[in-house]
Amino acid sequence: MEHLPDDIAERLTELEIKSSYADDLLEQLNMMIYRQQQQIDSLILQVTQLKQQSQNAGQEGAARSLRDELPPHY
Repeated sequence: MEHLPDDIAERLTELEIKSSYADDLLEQLNMMIYRQQQQIDSLILQVTQLKQQSQNAGQEGAARSLRDELPPHY
């Protein structure tokens, strides 16, 4: 392989550095997306559980105590 001139070698080095930064950024973004998806999955599970609880509470509405119906100023 022939010897590269200094300007080409410098440009190649700059491109390698930029490529390295781009790889690091891509990895960080992938991890961020992964964590966000975990949070979304957790929130979906919580919403599902809350819906089930509210449906169960609606079915058991007659079993409430009258004390629960008192206004807050009593």
